[in-house]
Amino acid sequence: MAGPEAGAEAARARALAVLRIRGAALGVALVPAAVAVVLLVGGLTGRIGRADPVTSSGGWDTARWAVTGLALVVLLLAALVTAVVVRARPALSPSVPIAESSAPDLYRLVRDLADRLEVPAPSAIALTPDCDSWLEDRTHRAHAPPRGTAARDGRGAGARGGARAVQAPVLVIGSPFMWWMRVAELRALLAPVVAGTGPSANPDIAAARRFVRGLDAAVAVSANARSPLTAPAPAFVGWVARLLLRACREHALEMERCVAAAASERAQSVDYGLRIVAQEQVGLAYAGWDRLLTRVALPAWRMGRWPSRLDAGVVSALTELSRRDRLAEGFASRLGERPACDLLEEPGAVDRAASLLAARLFHGGPAEPGPDWSPVGWQQYPEEVVDRKWRQEAARLHRVLDALPPAPGEGAQPSRPPAAPERPARPECRIPHPAPQSPGAQSPDALSQAPRSPGPGEPPAPLSSGPLSSAPQSSGPQPPVPGERSADPGPESSGPTLIRVIERLMADEGAGDLVAARLGAELAREERAEAERQAARAPAADGPDAGADAPGAPGIPGIPGVTWGDGLADGLPLFPMQPPRTGRELLADHVTAMVCCAAVDTAGAAPGLDWLDGPVLLVDGVRRSDLGHPVHRLVDDGDAGPLGDWLGEVGVRPEKPVRLV
Repeated sequence: MAGPEAGAEAARARALAVLRIRGAALGVALVPAAVAVVLLVGGLTGRIGRADPVTSSGGWDTARWAVTGLALVVLLLAALVTAVVVRARPALSPSVPIAESSAPDLYRLVRDLADRLEVPAPSAIALTPDCDSWLEDRTHRAHAPPRGTAARDGRGAGARGGARAVQAPVLVIGSPFMWWMRVAELRALLAPVVAGTGPSANPDIAAARRFVRGLDAAVAVSANARSPLTAPAPAFVGWVARLLLRACREHALEMERCVAAAASERAQSVDYGLRIVAQEQVGLAYAGWDRLLTRVALPAWRMGRWPSRLDAGVVSALTELSRRDRLAEGFASRLGERPACDLLEEPGAVDRAASLLAARLFHGGPAEPGPDWSPVGWQQYPEEVVDRKWRQEAARLHRVLDALPPAPGEGAQPSRPPAAPERPARPECRIPHPAPQSPGAQSPDALSQAPRSPGPGEPPAPLSSGPLSSAPQSSGPQPPVPGERSADPGPESSGPTLIRVIERLMADEGAGDLVAARLGAELAREERAEAERQAARAPAADGPDAGADAPGAPGIPGIPGVTWGDGLADGLPLFPMQPPRTGRELLADHVTAMVCCAAVDTAGAAPGLDWLDGPVLLVDGVRRSDLGHPVHRLVDDGDAGPLGDWLGEVGVRPEKPVRLV
């Protein structure tokens, strides 16, 4: 026997091994009861001891009733474990259910693919904000609709199968694939996944999977037990479930490997060459999705905003990546073909639901939009996220500076350094050092690249928040030397100014560490306060099935209730996007934000969005990616010379107050 049938038979053999372990556990639980029955029957028939209970031996009576009591206890414990395993809610992946009425073309594509593979069609389709696709068994009574409901409502890719369709697994598709891949690529990518419904229809494999998932759910139930009065019972159930999981782990793993091998072998005859191209797109989509979440979406989530078109944004991010990276050069030419999102009737509403689910999954935000958790479009992102983020961080930095003790020598009028010679091509901006310097002009340093510089190719074309004003040229007013009273009657450095930040970081060697520590403590307090507000705002909407029974997702007409999945009840993300930032990294980010605020307010710069790098600063419509090195020189070494050169080139006036949030 060769081909997919061999893999299916191997998977069935492993499934039978799992079921034998289940039978062995049941037999162990029934052994005391069997011994008690033998003793009782033997005593009544006179074959064990005497039949007369008055004259019978006391030893046999004691053994008979002791074994009977032990059997009752074991049966009660076995019934407890069985009830928990059967009734426990198996883990459910967070996803956005797609009804057949909202995506008839997609359901038709999946059915045709199942017919070509000669396997049962999936019962339903769902999207998840991840770069992966799989089949998920949702036949548990806590997840499945009433029998026949899906067929009457016309839902499910295999609705024409009646009761059998309800038992078929659900096809879960990564939402980035729907927007980046073309229709033919998506069909080729889903072929081995849909082929897995064939082995899943085997009763032995289905029973083994239900048993393993029930054990896993029982372990979760025992781990979530909170009451100290009932703690022994969940602890015993968890111990038994873990023991059985260890016993059948190897067989369950091999069973899933054999199922995957059988599905892959069956899908060889469907678009094999195109599937190789589709697998290349999977890696590219994963890279673009990761950059979009960590660099673009995460800053907005931290601001209490969630981008409502993440899947559409991944197309822009991957197009930008293909423009920068020569290895991805030909991928953008595919955009002329029909995208897979055209298979959806309302792709915008589905994208919105998937974007909210991604924010909930990766950041732990609220389950529903609200005043402090509102969507933001890509056109409004620079003004409502980037600019506000910079000004919020600048305000936090100044609050920390206000709470610091005065630096040594602070308050004394700084001596005026010698004026720099005039330069026709660039205005000079000198930063005072703690000790007096010898007169002379400072030569400009070469501009260094920021740590997140674009790849080979031209610089990206960022998305700006609006028309940009020109930066001051050499013929305009020259920025004054910091520390010198300006002839301009405007506000001076007494307010929230950039020069105050620079002078404080240059005050002594430990200034940077002190400010960084205070920033970390301030940010931790704000995050704790935000977590408390979220927990108090909607405690009832944080369950695994929040919104599952609602006619539509919150604020998203036409989309069924989003399945939030398990593990989100505590308001924490399942997959944190980034590790905590160090104190120096926080300080560098806040100083960069302060510099950007000063550039926007005094030099005509503007906030912008780069699809791969997130918030950027635009000067005359061109991205400035050379700010990272001067800021790190100031934060790490206390050297403000490179930053002074940068400010002078851009035309930033550091003594002018900036607008804060």
